[in-house]
Amino acid sequence: MRRRFASMSLYIIVATLMAVCSVGGPIAAAPPAPVVKIGVIFPLTGAAAATGVKLKYAVEVAQEIINNARPEMNLPLAATTGLPNLGGARVEFVFADHQGNPEIAKSEAERLIQNEKVVALIGCYQSSATKPASQVAERYGIPFIAGSSSSAALTERGLKWFMRIAPNDDMETKFFFDYLNFLNRENNAGIKRVGVVFIDNEYGVHAAEMIDKWIKTYKADGFDLVARVKYPAVVSNVDTEVQRIKAAKLDAIFHASYIADITQFVKKYREYDITPKAVLNYCGGFQDPMFVVNLGRDANFFAGSNATAPSLFGRMKITRQINDMYFPKAGVDIDGPTIEDFSSALVIADAINQAGTTDPNKVLDVLRAKTFDAPYFVSGKIKFDDKGQNEFSASVMVQVLNGVYEAVWPVEFKTAEAVPAFPAWNKR
Repeated sequence: MRRRFASMSLYIIVATLMAVCSVGGPIAAAPPAPVVKIGVIFPLTGAAAATGVKLKYAVEVAQEIINNARPEMNLPLAATTGLPNLGGARVEFVFADHQGNPEIAKSEAERLIQNEKVVALIGCYQSSATKPASQVAERYGIPFIAGSSSSAALTERGLKWFMRIAPNDDMETKFFFDYLNFLNRENNAGIKRVGVVFIDNEYGVHAAEMIDKWIKTYKADGFDLVARVKYPAVVSNVDTEVQRIKAAKLDAIFHASYIADITQFVKKYREYDITPKAVLNYCGGFQDPMFVVNLGRDANFFAGSNATAPSLFGRMKITRQINDMYFPKAGVDIDGPTIEDFSSALVIADAINQAGTTDPNKVLDVLRAKTFDAPYFVSGKIKFDDKGQNEFSASVMVQVLNGVYEAVWPVEFKTAEAVPAFPAWNKR
C-alpha cells in the first residue's frame, strides 16, 4: 500500500509539473511593458526656474495621457495604454536642468543620450539653451523637438533632426504688425512710432532682427522703427532703459522679455507715466499667468501672442481637459509656452508610435511627412516644413482685460473686443 501510494503521489507531481510547463506556468508573471525614454531639458533652477517647473508639469500631463487610457480625451494616444504599435510600451520623460546656461544644456543633452539612452530630446524653452542642445542631437542623429523656443535662427541652421512647434519670432513679428494695422483700420488707433525692447540673448536679439526685417515691408503702412532698447540678460534695474523709452515717445512697444524682466518694466512704465497705445509681447514672460498675479490691475491692456488662454477653454473642450490635469500640479492655468511644450511631448511620442519603432531614421520620416492632430491649438494641426518649422501658427493675440487673458484677434477667435490704446495710469 505504501509503495502504491508513493507511486500515485509521484505520478500526480509529475503530471502537475507537465501541465504547468505546457501552459507556461500559472505563477509566471507577464513581462513588463518596455519603456521608451525621451529626454527633456528645461531651466528647473536659476532665473527662469518658475517657468521651467511649469513646463515640466505640462510634460508630466502628456506622460499621464500617453501611459494611461483616457478615452474621453480626443487626443492622439489618449484612448490606449502606452504606445500600441510598440506593444504598449510606456513612455518615460527623463528631465534635466540646464539652469539657463547654454553650456549646461549641451552637457545635459550629451548625458541624456549617452547615459540615459534616450531616443529623442525636447526642450529647452530658452532659445540660447535650445541651440547647443539641439546641435548635440544633430551630432548623435536623434530627433529634437522644441516646443516654445522662438528664435527664428533655430530653424535656419540647416539641421536635419531639429523641429519646432511654436511660431518663430519672424512669424510673430509679422503677426504683430498685422494686428497694429487692424487696430489702425478698425479703431483709428493712429499707431505709427514703434520701438523694440529686448533681452541680450538669442531670443531677444533675433526678435529685434526680425523687426529690422519686417519694418522695411510695413513702412508702406506708415510704421517707423524709432527705438531699439537692449538690456542685459541679468538685470536688476531698468531705469536707464525706461528713460530711453520715454524719450522716444512710442505708440507701440514690442517686448522680447522673460517674466522677471517684463514685470520690472511694467512697474517702471507706471512710475515714469509711460502710456503707449500698445505693448505687444513675444512668447516669453507676458504669457506666464504670474504676470497678472505679480502686477494686478497694472497688467491690464498689455498684449501679446499666445497659443492658448483660459478665455478660450469654453469653446475648446480638449484644452480645458488638459488644463484640468495641469492646474492641480501648477496652481495656475496652462499658458502658451506650457501647452507648446506639452505638444512637443505628445508629438514625439505619436511619431514614435506611428513609426512602430524607436529607430531614429524611421521616426524622422514620420515627423517630416505626417500632419499631426493638435485640437488644443486654434490651428488644430501641426506640420513641419523642410526647415523643421511648424507651418501652422497656433497663436492668437491676447490682451489682459480685467485681469483675464482675452483673445482679441483674429476676429474669428475673439472672446472680447481689443482696447486700442492704454488709458492713463491714474484712471485705471
